[in-house]
Amino acid sequence: MNKVTYSIGLKRRLFNHYLKLAVLLHFARDVVAGRMPARGFIGFLRRLLYFLSKMKENKYVTSGSTTKINLYVPAFPSKAFYKACGKVAVVGGKQACISVLLSVTSACTFRCEHCYQKHDRGKDVPVEYLVDVVRTLDAMGVAFFNIEGGDPFLVFDRLKRVCAAVSTGEIWINSTGDGITRDRLDELKALGVKGIIFSLHAPDPATVNSFMGRDNAWDCMHRGIECCHVSGMDVGLNTCLMKEAFYDGTFQSTMEVARSLGASIIQLIQPKPSGAWLGSEMQQSQQQDLDHISEMVHRYNNLPEYRAYPFIAAQIHDEKASMFGCTAGGSDRFYINAKGDVQPCEFLNMSFGNILEEAFENIYERMRRAFDVPGTRWLCEEYAKDIHTLHQASGSTSLPLSPELSARIHENWDRGTCPDFYDFVETRYRNTQ
Repeated sequence: MNKVTYSIGLKRRLFNHYLKLAVLLHFARDVVAGRMPARGFIGFLRRLLYFLSKMKENKYVTSGSTTKINLYVPAFPSKAFYKACGKVAVVGGKQACISVLLSVTSACTFRCEHCYQKHDRGKDVPVEYLVDVVRTLDAMGVAFFNIEGGDPFLVFDRLKRVCAAVSTGEIWINSTGDGITRDRLDELKALGVKGIIFSLHAPDPATVNSFMGRDNAWDCMHRGIECCHVSGMDVGLNTCLMKEAFYDGTFQSTMEVARSLGASIIQLIQPKPSGAWLGSEMQQSQQQDLDHISEMVHRYNNLPEYRAYPFIAAQIHDEKASMFGCTAGGSDRFYINAKGDVQPCEFLNMSFGNILEEAFENIYERMRRAFDVPGTRWLCEEYAKDIHTLHQASGSTSLPLSPELSARIHENWDRGTCPDFYDFVETRYRNTQ
């Protein structure tokens, strides 16, 4: 089991100073060696330091010899980390996308209540197409590869081929634990995989089993985590909790379990009206609920009495207007499902094209035009009813919406205002040059 330590308070501030110095020296050497132009170097550093400053309320996670300051930013120091820093190299244009969620299969033996892929019917795309896309993304600057299924360990050869296609990037794999063995984890470690992210949607076995649709879901997760600890693979968790869980003690109990499982990071996912929940009358969190959840996240990530608990990577924190906003559509992340549809994110059941039918580069460029500047509105919630209505009217039994129907959603939508980070690096900063 990897030794994991956490940095908050003074320790985190000191680490930030060290990080800034290391970044300065690294890119200064690139300028001296001619690998990076000297012109604009100071502006690049300003943008980069502003980017890194957005992580200052996160709990830093040191595992082995590297430290993660954000789930979707590769660990420091690493080639992947410095590659991700290239996100802010562009002046006068769109910032680079540095993370992707990629499904290698729809195969799964679970029936999770919230599955955003429930209606993604179709054959898995030939693995050669995925490998080509991964190589393209690698060359484009993507530095964080989150690979999932279904359950990717059920198609282990496909999983290995996709991981092997990553030249410079940090890889994490989402899994239920189904199909994980020590030998398989050793093979993946040799390919550069850093960690496995499991599902923990409740603090007790019965509820987890019920939610995931199998009576051994909890045991399957436990066995997978134990294999990770033996092989030295980092462990992360995904949790999707209703707002009541943050008032009745369920969230705190879940954090206790996460700590006992030896997880270093837990991603807090806001319940979304997509996939299996598309069209349902979900009770959305009000601003007072979001403020309450944000305060609890802040408490666990910053107060000394919670130092030993995993770092909470919370969407409701990172997607605030004062942070990065919604970065779907390639602003910072996007999704490719198992049948080859390129989607803005996994929770937005719409497609910009399929890599079996069209060159990925063309699809990606079309999506980026639709997501020219990030916004502050959660599109997966704002337009879920419209997506559901079009889906029903189309008579299709499958999601995501076709590119033609998807265009009817995105051609006139309101994405809100530009969040602070992108306002600075793509608008205000540009105007000061």
